[in-house]
Amino acid sequence: MKLSVASWSFPHLTLPEAAAVATAIGFGAIDLGYFFAPSLDKGRLLNKPEKYGTELAASLPLPIANLFHLFGEDLMDRNLAGSANPQNLNDLKSAVAFAKAAGVPSVFILPGMINPGQSRGEATKASVEALKPMVAAGAKAGVKVLIEPHTGSILNSPTRTRELVEAVPGLKIVLDPSHFVAMGFRQEEIDPLADITGHVHLRQARPGLIQTKMEEGVVDFPGFFGALSEAGYDGWLTSEYEHEAGTLSQYDDVLSESVKMRDCLRSWLEA
Repeated sequence: MKLSVASWSFPHLTLPEAAAVATAIGFGAIDLGYFFAPSLDKGRLLNKPEKYGTELAASLPLPIANLFHLFGEDLMDRNLAGSANPQNLNDLKSAVAFAKAAGVPSVFILPGMINPGQSRGEATKASVEALKPMVAAGAKAGVKVLIEPHTGSILNSPTRTRELVEAVPGLKIVLDPSHFVAMGFRQEEIDPLADITGHVHLRQARPGLIQTKMEEGVVDFPGFFGALSEAGYDGWLTSEYEHEAGTLSQYDDVLSESVKMRDCLRSWLEA
């Protein structure tokens, strides 16, 4: 298993600066998205994905572990559980083309939200149908298309997560224990999802709080790493500490917490 860091962990740095910091503190790769100062140029990615991907990969001092592609402007806009939108598939194909050109092994998207007038079951069915051609398009290009279960989404439990994954051939998840822990699930309910995991996010959390300092949370990371290893996972693990008011994480020292996570994984690997 290898350690990456999210570019959006450093919201006030440019992407070259974030990549330089990641390299300096010993992370092996960086995850990219459309957020804050390290944001990718989404318009360029959608319109000239191969050229942009090739140029960007050549400009960074370390590889890109994953791309977080958001279809609209926020979680609700153009979400996959809403009305069918052909542009979403077109945009996903561009994101996959960018990833292939940049040597990025996976692209993750969000599973969708319950929209006005929908039941959770109806929203899930809509998401399944939207995801099927997207996962197929990724497989054709050799890029994994993943979803991340998250607070507020249609996937509000480990059980619902597995049910959706089983309904979409080839689909895997970004497993971030913090979302499930914040919703009150126990680690013994979360760890078994390791067998359907294609990428991992790491940050400490506790019930009711999606991010907290390493010493103040309840996630047993050595146990989590062991579950991933037993499931045969050998991919990237991304430290994803955030610094923003929306998750009450503006009080955390992201650099220090990222280093603590780095050291936690290093200690486990060395043992």
